[in-house]
Amino acid sequence: MNLLVLGDHHGDVENTLTYLEKLSKFKFDVIVYSGDFTDVNTPKGFNQEDIAELIIEELKTLKKPIVAVPGNTDTKNVVELLEKNGISVHGKGKIIGGFGFYGYGGAKTPFNTSLEPSEDELRLGLESAWKDVANTKQKIQVTHAPPYGTRVDIVRGGLHVGSKVVEEFIRTHKPVAAISGHVLEARGTDMLDGVFIINPGKFSEGYFGLVNINEDRVTGKVLSLIE
Repeated sequence: MNLLVLGDHHGDVENTLTYLEKLSKFKFDVIVYSGDFTDVNTPKGFNQEDIAELIIEELKTLKKPIVAVPGNTDTKNVVELLEKNGISVHGKGKIIGGFGFYGYGGAKTPFNTSLEPSEDELRLGLESAWKDVANTKQKIQVTHAPPYGTRVDIVRGGLHVGSKVVEEFIRTHKPVAAISGHVLEARGTDMLDGVFIINPGKFSEGYFGLVNINEDRVTGKVLSLIE
C-alpha cells in the first residue's frame, strides 16, 4: 500500500491547482489528508466550504480513494462536507484494500480557532474510530494534531505542542503508521515506540509525503514539488 499524504492547504487554491498536476507522476493507492483545507480568512466572495469543496474536487481528479480529517481552522460546514463526500475518518474508520484508516481532526491552539477538541474529546473520537477498523490487521491513524514529544510537533524555539492523547494512542494501539499535520515547521518523519509517523508539511508550499507499507515494514519521506 502506497499513501500520498497531504495537508494544510490553508485555503490556497491557486497553488493547489499547480502542485496537483505534478503529483500524477508519483505512484500511490490512497490519498490521506491531515486537515486544514481552509484558513481563518477566505478570498472575497468565497466561504470556507467553497474553498474546501474546490480542493476536494481537485483531489478527486487524481482518481484514488481519499480519507481525510478536518483541521483546527476547518468549520463545522467543512466537517459536514467531508461526510457528504464519503471521505471522512473524523471519529470513524474506513477500510480500503484491507487497511483500516481511522482518526480524529482538530487541534488545540492559543487562537480559539474553529475546531479545537479537548484531549478527552480527542481520546473518545479516536476510540470510536478505532472500533470501526478493529478487525483489520494493519491500521493507519490520521489526526490533525501531531503526537507530543516527537520531531513532528516542535514549533520554532524548540517547544513541543502536540497532543499527549495522540501520543498515548499510538503507543497503546500500535497502528503501522500515524499521519498528522498542524505544526507546519515540523514537517518530517519520526518513529514513536516502533510506529512510523509523518507530518507532510504545508501543501500550499509544495510539501507532501509518500508512505509505503509492505507487510509490517513502513518507510516514508517528505518531498517538495518546488524545483
